[in-house]
Amino acid sequence: MGRVRKAAGRPLIIWVLTVAVVGVGFGLYWFQPWKLWQDRTVEEALPGAVKTSAPPVTGPSTSSTPVPAPKTLAGGGLISHEHATSGMVKLVRLADGSHVVRLENLDTSNGPDLRVWLTDSPVKQGRAGWHVFDDGAYVSLGKLKGNKGSQNYPVPTDVDPSRYTSVSIWCDRFDVSFGAAELVRA
Repeated sequence: MGRVRKAAGRPLIIWVLTVAVVGVGFGLYWFQPWKLWQDRTVEEALPGAVKTSAPPVTGPSTSSTPVPAPKTLAGGGLISHEHATSGMVKLVRLADGSHVVRLENLDTSNGPDLRVWLTDSPVKQGRAGWHVFDDGAYVSLGKLKGNKGSQNYPVPTDVDPSRYTSVSIWCDRFDVSFGAAELVRA
């Protein structure tokens, strides 16, 4: 009788161990805790900025029309939400009339599925601001290139940037803001 109980108990133990292994694997995939110790630094120049490495023009200029420099239309400092976040955000109109959102001196935690969102939601301090950015209109400008550094995110040409008042570093997997900045018009 003791052998029968041992044999009957083995499938239950195997089933429990299988469920535990699958659960741990899913949890690791979903939360990606190793990203908390992995930093990715991205340093991009502002598109259209004057490049100092180009050789000087020695002949007569073929164009008398000056090229307009990039112009900052709005900006603000990042505040922390779910994770400690700092840096500056700028909405910049480039010489060709296109727009980019520029993150400068960004410093935040790495995480799963982080995005840069241009939104019309107000920036709120503390926990009250963690979940507001998907309540109104928003445009995803793409995956966060790095959790540190300075980087550019093109605004799609069919988007009117004047309709948006904030930028969020948004974790799409957990629907939470890591940090955000109000865009104060220049």
